[in-house]
Amino acid sequence: MKNYGKLFKWLLVVLLVISVAVLVWGFLVGFESNGGQAVDVLFYWAYAMVALALIAVVLVGLIIGFKNNPKSVLKLLIGLVAVAAICFAVYMISPGKPAMGMLEQPSATTLRLTDTILNLTYFAGGLAILAIVFGEIIGALRSKK
Repeated sequence: MKNYGKLFKWLLVVLLVISVAVLVWGFLVGFESNGGQAVDVLFYWAYAMVALALIAVVLVGLIIGFKNNPKSVLKLLIGLVAVAAICFAVYMISPGKPAMGMLEQPSATTLRLTDTILNLTYFAGGLAILAIVFGEIIGALRSKK
């Protein structure tokens, strides 16, 4: 298990160095020159990092859950299905209206995905606020007993 810790530390260092290199390259090339190529590379790198994080969480959750408690894998899969259903529902209700103040509009798919991400961010933020408020209320009620 000790070797895995070193492996993950070095993997983290490599990903951090690549991230900094991409960012520095973007500043050197210029974000507005070359048709915004640096911005595209930064977006693709961010997508790759998010995908890597999601894959790591799911795989590690599956492996550890299966080793410790096989029934927990079912709970993880139910959670993943619930999250996918929420994302799909938010995608379906996202309007994808044209962006204000832009001369050249992105495609309808891009606008809809942008609206979906914004709505998911609002939803997650609202849930976080509710969790904080209800957590404090429940904590206060429990401490009085």
